[in-house]
Amino acid sequence: MFPTADTCGVVIPGHNEGPRIGAVVRGVREFLPAVWVVDDGSTDDSVSVAQAAGARVLRHADRRGKGAALATGWSAVAQSGLEWVVLMDGDGQHLPEDIPRFLTPEHSESLLIGNRMASATAMPWARRLANRALSRAISRLAGQDFPDSQCGFRRVHLPTLLTLNLCSEQFEIESEMCVAFARAGLRVGFVPVQVRYGLGRSKIQPLADGWRWYRWYGRAAKAVAFRGKLRVERVES
Repeated sequence: MFPTADTCGVVIPGHNEGPRIGAVVRGVREFLPAVWVVDDGSTDDSVSVAQAAGARVLRHADRRGKGAALATGWSAVAQSGLEWVVLMDGDGQHLPEDIPRFLTPEHSESLLIGNRMASATAMPWARRLANRALSRAISRLAGQDFPDSQCGFRRVHLPTLLTLNLCSEQFEIESEMCVAFARAGLRVGFVPVQVRYGLGRSKIQPLADGWRWYRWYGRAAKAVAFRGKLRVERVES
């Protein structure tokens, strides 16, 4: 079964996105009316702006991280009875008009990820190089090709997602999701999406978040190797 507007909600995490979140919510609701904004400890008017635009707002009193905000959001969507969720960033870089690409019958994958690399030259060069390097690393770990593993614009089957027990609370959540779905033998697909940059300062802190991602990757690689060893030992026995 593929998702429709009646079975799919949207989760938008954000921290201090007051200048942009209203336009994002209004644009999204033209395609999918059920929108949850998870405010991650903002100190601006993000909450009131999102509510005025028609979103259901959940709030973390203190900033906990993108992964934690996404988990709060997709849990709420699941509790509402919807089967699918579209995840988007709150800074306006993902275009709502690309949402229909995620809702077509030919894409019934459990995880469908936006692919920005067809227009990669629009990315800042440092981000483009980093994304390609991280996507190569994730592809090796996942055992399949991920042309854009870091894109936060994605559509997910909620009952499947909730069985995977993802635990990352920061920006490495996108990488963890990719590896978890692929290693569980679940279908992962990609659709081309547009992207806008220069709308605000990135929330990513290159040193702190890069080091956190590196530590996550090390743990994930060990876990994948361990599971592979167990499979070999079971076959041999």
